[in-house]
Amino acid sequence: MTCPMCSKWNDEPHLRVAELEHCLVMLNRDQFFPGYTFVFTRSHVTELFHLDRAARTAVMEEVSAVAATLYKLFQPAKINYELLGNMVPHMHWHIVPRFAEDPLWPRPIWSEPHQEIILGESEYAERTRLIGKTLLSIDQEQR
Repeated sequence: MTCPMCSKWNDEPHLRVAELEHCLVMLNRDQFFPGYTFVFTRSHVTELFHLDRAARTAVMEEVSAVAATLYKLFQPAKINYELLGNMVPHMHWHIVPRFAEDPLWPRPIWSEPHQEIILGESEYAERTRLIGKTLLSIDQEQR
C-alpha cells in the first residue's frame, strides 16, 4: 500500500515550505483557513511512541516552531493541532490558524463542508516563502 504522506513532498513541490531535521513542512492546498500547514515526519512512522525519546522531543519542537511561525505571521485567535492518522497512517499534524471570524468558529475544521480556497501560483509561492523564511528564523531562535 502506498502512503500519500511519503510521496507528498515529491508530488506537490509548489506547496513545500521547509525541510527540518525530523519533519517536512508543506502548505495545505486548500487555504480556506489561511496558513493551514502540514508537518509530517520524514520517516514513515504512525505513532509518537514509535520514536525514541530524543526524536519525539525534536519532532514536537519542530511542530511547535511551525505553530509559532503561523501565529506570528497570521495573528489568529487560536492555533489548532490535529494529529489523527486514521485515514492516512503516517504521523502528520494539521496546524491550522483559527480566527474568530471564520464561518466554522469555534467548531472543529471538519465539522461541516466548506468551499475550498485555491490560491494562484504566485500566491502559493509567496506564502510558502514567507512561512519558510519566518520558520527558519524562529527555529534558529529556539535552538
